[in-house]
Amino acid sequence: MAMAKYDLTPRIAPNLDRHLVFPLLEFTQERELYPNDQILKAKIELLNNTNMVDYAMDIHKSLYHTEDVPQDMVDRRVEVVARLKSLEEAAAPLVTFLQNPKAVQELRADKQYNLQMLNEHYQIGPEQIEALYQYAKFQFECGNYSGAADYLYQYRALCTNAERSLSALWGKLAAEILMQNWDIALEELNRLKDIIDSKNFSSSLNQVQSRIWLMHWSLFIFFNHDNGRTQIIDLFNQDKYLNAIQTNAPHLLRYLATAFIVNKKRRPQFKEFIKVIQQEQHSFADPITEFLACVYVNFDFEGAQKKMKECEDVILNDPFLGKRVEESNYTVVPLKDEFLENARLFIFETYCKIHERIDMGVLAEKLNLNYEDAERWILNLIRTSKLDAKIDTQTGTVVMEPNHPNVYEQLIDHTKGLSGRTYKLVSQLLENSQAQAAR
Repeated sequence: MAMAKYDLTPRIAPNLDRHLVFPLLEFTQERELYPNDQILKAKIELLNNTNMVDYAMDIHKSLYHTEDVPQDMVDRRVEVVARLKSLEEAAAPLVTFLQNPKAVQELRADKQYNLQMLNEHYQIGPEQIEALYQYAKFQFECGNYSGAADYLYQYRALCTNAERSLSALWGKLAAEILMQNWDIALEELNRLKDIIDSKNFSSSLNQVQSRIWLMHWSLFIFFNHDNGRTQIIDLFNQDKYLNAIQTNAPHLLRYLATAFIVNKKRRPQFKEFIKVIQQEQHSFADPITEFLACVYVNFDFEGAQKKMKECEDVILNDPFLGKRVEESNYTVVPLKDEFLENARLFIFETYCKIHERIDMGVLAEKLNLNYEDAERWILNLIRTSKLDAKIDTQTGTVVMEPNHPNVYEQLIDHTKGLSGRTYKLVSQLLENSQAQAAR
């Protein structure tokens, strides 16, 4: 229960569709972060505004250890079944058309043509198209995510209302996440991002709020997709998204920090991100961000060592970072091992930049390893060319080789930084001039 202090579910849940909160509650229940009755009550409260009445009944029986359910749940179930039948009948003409492969071939990319053709040849008009949306939404609320995803996809192909089409896209994204179709979910995420970032989005306030929602929803994808840890940096580290994190959702820094740490390729944006960590260390305290502050801001290596243990606990009890995988009859958390390995490397690299000769015993303590494991770990780094050093076995020290910076590499780095800042400046000037022209 003590680990609940690091749990971000109360901060994340308000930015998710209620169906996306269920996997988080399942995880917290499995990890026993809160009393079981408390989680079951939270589940019932979530289910009250969905059509998943059977699921709510099962949880009620489990919570109160009874086979009886309240009458209002029984009445609600009757109401849901009747409403589902009514929506099914209203959407039936369009659903029948969409299930006919020969008929579907008549559809074209031109939505106006499709609407006219459907009306003239099949007597399908705006009412039936709207009925398809309501039917898809109802299916989603019932927990039939596969059916909802199919109907929402088909609805968007016919819908001419931009706002309703956007709502359907959010629903489709949620359905794909809940079915764990990570490749398709990533495609929908990028499609949604393009719409949110477009100049003609409804308002600046809605745009910021939509970016915050998008980043929260993206956590499911990025920590399950093969290339997710790189893509979360590409998205969260963009100026507009990073600004939204700093002003409205600093808790998301935990996930961006983790992605930077576990990424095999050290990113040029990492130095800039450390500045953000430094700026935000008073508005959001988290062992993972504090670990980076210890190493790169305060050079507090003892503090970093203590934070590593806390980071391990955070990862194990975080629903996105603590993903478990079955390997040879036992369960592992792959991200935990990668994180600890790279975190040691971060401490080691920074410590070595400050000292020319380092006592192996002191180093083992800083890395949270015993002497033999530390020696083996450092030897492996030297062999794989990750470290320019040698071990003096007589004195039990690591001797760093002098590392003179390459002038050409420095010049290239500065040029890249300059071109990046120039691009940002030009983009801001263009945006300002377009905004003034639109007034």
